[in-house]
Amino acid sequence: MDIITITKDNFQAEVIEAKGTVLIDFWASWCGPCRMLSPIVDQVAEEHPDIKVSKINVDEEPELASQFDVMSIPMLVVFKDGQKVNESVGLIPKEKVEELIP
Repeated sequence: MDIITITKDNFQAEVIEAKGTVLIDFWASWCGPCRMLSPIVDQVAEEHPDIKVSKINVDEEPELASQFDVMSIPMLVVFKDGQKVNESVGLIPKEKVEELIP
């Protein structure tokens, strides 16, 4: 499944109104741990086609980063049927990413 770039313009449709599970990766291009987590998130997207995987660049979308109180990145947030159900901050292994998903 393709990874979707989330912006303030498509957040409502892609996350809040989405049916099922949405995994969001808050990241920035200058963040080393974000670059290390990115291939893990990509792998989870490939192996779990039933999950919508998306990324939010905190530098390009400061309003969304603020809305989720993103203080440290990478930060993963999981939504199920439009409701936030889980989150994790920092670089974590693939197994831990999968544990976040309901």
